[in-house]
Amino acid sequence: MKIMASKLADGQLNGKILMIHPRTPDTSIQVHIEEDSVIVSGAKMENNRGKLALCAGGIFFCYLVYGILQEKITKGIYITADGEKEKFTFTLALVFVQCIINGLFARTAMVAFKPGRDSTPNWLYVICSITYLGAMLASNHSLQHVTYPTQVLGKSIKPIPVMFLGVLLAGKRYPMAKYLCVLMIVMGVALFMYKDKKASISDQQHFIGIGELLLLASLTMDGLTGASQDKMRGGYQTKSWHMMFNMNLWSMLWLAIGLLASGELFSFVQFVQRHPSVVFNMFTFSIASALGQTFIFLTVTSFGPLMCSIITTTRKFFTILGSVLIFGNPMIGRQWVGTLLVFVGLSLDSIYGKEQKQKEQNKS
Repeated sequence: MKIMASKLADGQLNGKILMIHPRTPDTSIQVHIEEDSVIVSGAKMENNRGKLALCAGGIFFCYLVYGILQEKITKGIYITADGEKEKFTFTLALVFVQCIINGLFARTAMVAFKPGRDSTPNWLYVICSITYLGAMLASNHSLQHVTYPTQVLGKSIKPIPVMFLGVLLAGKRYPMAKYLCVLMIVMGVALFMYKDKKASISDQQHFIGIGELLLLASLTMDGLTGASQDKMRGGYQTKSWHMMFNMNLWSMLWLAIGLLASGELFSFVQFVQRHPSVVFNMFTFSIASALGQTFIFLTVTSFGPLMCSIITTTRKFFTILGSVLIFGNPMIGRQWVGTLLVFVGLSLDSIYGKEQKQKEQNKS
């Protein structure tokens, strides 16, 4: 098993199907190894229930903390010694701290797991870091203009731009079930975003405001980041920890330039002097993000991408619920129906998509 683990880490077993016969009678495990994922089938999962519970609990807990702190940092009201109110507007500084923690976390994992040499050219990391950074900045800054439930829901509709760009640019064809799932997601988003006639005049003027445009930009950047990562994996077999470390390293460079050029660094230091507690929240927020990514990676490698997708989709719904209960973000009945439609559509799309992929692999 140690030899197989070593070969798996080095990518020598990609595309292979292994049959493992453990000592437990009448139990066999079929393992199909892909890039950065391991699909396990035909196994008795009783012994893995504890691990699955740990992974699911880790994802739920880390991203609940992540969501609470993100909303607390970006949408909280800070009172100065003079009694004046101010808000946190230092998106560059927040993402800079997040990239530092992610980079340190990835570097520690590289030392611990020794993923081997990385042959990915720096120019590819540069391009990927720009889109990766753009997605994070747009997503975090959108909270200055929209509620947290809107941000979570907006970031959950990735299948729509992916499918649209696939049809438009790559000439891909999708089965009818895929279109039905995306239609359900679109209907859910429309119900959630629709402005009632009783809304304020300023709300009626624009169906899509600055916050929604930032979320759209974030989704576009996410799609471009995914395309760059696919090129890395396909052309250079880039390992996850190498990718995470280098993308965050380059992002730190761009952010450092931005912090200095815009003068935000000096304003942020003054803000921290007035509100020192924000530093602890920022570091905890970043650690929760890095740990959450680790639990996601562990879930994918242990139980497959389908289980991971179900867990992450479910946790997003409960993140919205937590935001409503903790921060009092009001949602009317129509918005709850829209939210349910989005997450049902996402769940069905995940289940159908992963099952179809596995059937195609089994045939080949």
